[in-house]
Amino acid sequence: MDVKGMGVNGVGVNGVGVKEALPRSTPEDQGIPSRAVLDFVTALEERVDAIHGFVLVRHGHVVAQGSWAPYPLNGPRMVFSLSKSFTSSAVGLAVDQRLLSVDDPVLKFFPDDAPEEVSENLARMRVRHLLTMTTGHAADTAVVRTTGDQNWVRGILAKPVEHEPGTHFLYNSGASYLLSAIVQQVTGSTLLDYLRPRLLEPLGITDATWQTCPRGINTGGWGLTLRVGEIARFGQLYLQQGRWNGEQVIPQEWVAEATSRQVSNDGEPEIDWRQGYGYQFWRCRNGAYRGDGAFGQYCLVMPDQDAVLAMIGGTTHMQGALDLVWEHLLPAMGAEPLPSDDTTRDRLERRLATLSLPEPSGRSTSPTAARVSGQTYRVRIGDHSAEDPVLALRLPVRAAQTIRFDVGAEGECRLRLRDSGGEHEVVGGANQWRAGTTTVVRDDPDPVLVRATWTDDDTCELRICFVRTPFIRTHALKFEGDQVTMTTVDNVLPPPAAVVADLG
Repeated sequence: MDVKGMGVNGVGVNGVGVKEALPRSTPEDQGIPSRAVLDFVTALEERVDAIHGFVLVRHGHVVAQGSWAPYPLNGPRMVFSLSKSFTSSAVGLAVDQRLLSVDDPVLKFFPDDAPEEVSENLARMRVRHLLTMTTGHAADTAVVRTTGDQNWVRGILAKPVEHEPGTHFLYNSGASYLLSAIVQQVTGSTLLDYLRPRLLEPLGITDATWQTCPRGINTGGWGLTLRVGEIARFGQLYLQQGRWNGEQVIPQEWVAEATSRQVSNDGEPEIDWRQGYGYQFWRCRNGAYRGDGAFGQYCLVMPDQDAVLAMIGGTTHMQGALDLVWEHLLPAMGAEPLPSDDTTRDRLERRLATLSLPEPSGRSTSPTAARVSGQTYRVRIGDHSAEDPVLALRLPVRAAQTIRFDVGAEGECRLRLRDSGGEHEVVGGANQWRAGTTTVVRDDPDPVLVRATWTDDDTCELRICFVRTPFIRTHALKFEGDQVTMTTVDNVLPPPAAVVADLG
């Protein structure tokens, strides 16, 4: 599967494929030189590892968009904590319906889940404190998801509240979960179902999904899946003070409150995570604000420039991407349209249409392939599975008992891992991306693009792109005599231990 050329709209800058509700324009017509966008893209590739896609909007027009193969621009994407800004929007809609107030006590909504002894600080906790991450907790209460308690609300309310609410900022995904639970309590609908007709459908978002807790409450602080163009439209809605196609979708007053600095968080002039916090939105430098999620998911709104930038990525250097916005895009945004620059714009369009993440160098086959194909190797070390204890930000690793490797007639490489739960396979195209699904990470099949490359005569790398996530996993299998060593590397996560297996 050749996925190059999918950099913009699936087929190129002026192609189709992404469901759009925003008109298209050249950068120059909206006061941005194409050279600035080109320089921004180049800088992302050179200095941030890695952004997977972006949509840039100016004056309500999409002026540039692209994605780095193998990631498609129009694919569903896990947005992690960017979910919180949508949770805020739901709270704002419920407040507008007078279903709750930001000054309501949190315990008002959960009388049956309160601890037997309610501390003074817990009694003082208001909805406003959940929104601003000032609940008073000393640690993120989302850890409750790892305790086995089916009732996360009760588990969170049982946590000690060490500080007086409103006096201590702590980023707390458990607070966002409680907001989701409150919305469900007062509306009778899950957060996602409540937002569908009120926010999502007006923006043309029809197939969003959201993870739930064991009791069917949307997780609130994470778990939402969207497309990058949908993220851009959400940002444009907020830039337009909540109005969309002539309708007031989000109350204007809520937009102003949610995106203003409600609390300080130890301001540092060069760090965008230290500019204050609103209602589940971050304040930024340069008068901007954003929602964001782990590993490079951004919805950046720049009111002074009348611009929005949505990005999806797989990076641990999130500040670096914002630094490049301030360096290349923001100073280039002028107040008036610019003269056409067809030469540079054509260069930009060609560049955006051929974006690609770096690919491993190597060959599509090897003399070793025939010798090892069809062989089964027995793992000789212990359990090597691993998972992050709080938000499952680490990709699990199968505790494989055997490893089988097969090479097909066209050079495709099939890796089979057998554990106590059965066999799990992934198939990579011969030095090209191949679409499929796999259960090598979890029991529910994940859509993937997989590429198999022989980096030397004895080593085959299977690069697995989990296209709905930021994650790219590489399994490198080194064959030596009757032994194979499988080394696993994840792009944004700590590497698990190598696995050694013997023939037989």
